[in-house]
Amino acid sequence: MRNYKNEYAKYQGSPAQKKKRASRNAARNALKKVGVVKKGDGKDVNHRNGNPMDNRAKNLQVTTKRANRSFPRNSRAGKR
Repeated sequence: MRNYKNEYAKYQGSPAQKKKRASRNAARNALKKVGVVKKGDGKDVNHRNGNPMDNRAKNLQVTTKRANRSFPRNSRAGKR
């Protein structure tokens, strides 16, 4: 069973993670203000260079949740 309180205390609640989360939220809000994304559209705002603190317009792109929250998996990884 996951201990969410412990996870927050050790990782999610750290000052660095709070700043990264706030920056991710600011990126989405910036694109929301322009009208590129809206609530419930099933899209994520992706940082092209992987740095959540870099919210320049050229670094932000809109992707599907599926594309942004997944990564390529090695098809041979589990076949040993």
